[in-house]
Amino acid sequence: MYFAALLARTEDGWEASDTELDNVETLTDLADLAREAAVDDDTVVAYIEQEGAWFGVIRVDGEDDPRVFVSHAAAAARSSYGALLTDELLGSDDDADDELDSLDLDGTEDGEPDPEPDDADLNTPDGDTPPPGPLGDVELLTDLGVGPEDLLLLDTDALTQIAESLGCTDVLEAVR
Repeated sequence: MYFAALLARTEDGWEASDTELDNVETLTDLADLAREAAVDDDTVVAYIEQEGAWFGVIRVDGEDDPRVFVSHAAAAARSSYGALLTDELLGSDDDADDELDSLDLDGTEDGEPDPEPDDADLNTPDGDTPPPGPLGDVELLTDLGVGPEDLLLLDTDALTQIAESLGCTDVLEAVR
């Protein structure tokens, strides 16, 4: 089960709203949804969670590119909404050429085979495989009171803890 909410900063504090993700297919769609909730192009924090598995935070400031953090990239990549975040962070391209296009007539792939990864490469995403932990911009909420260390420690009920740091717990609880 998914839960999604938007927290939009205003002159008077924060406004919260739950949101439906039915028409969201890309990170651009999600950023556009956040911009629609924005007041005077101010900051909007979008939050998505899949119960007990992962959460994602997307920050949109006006027309700037969205900043994204996912708590557990490998788990998120196995879900539809999480995959749109992890694919963007890893630079995956759904429109990439078909694998058959990269085969020579003898059935081998173009180029040299990838070398075996050493221990240092095991925690580095290879562009296709999300890491088993956090992925993205750990500093996206620093100026709002949630530093990188705090963000990395969040697990269950992360939205409530983020809302506490932003000072909008009451507003959030009204939409839950």
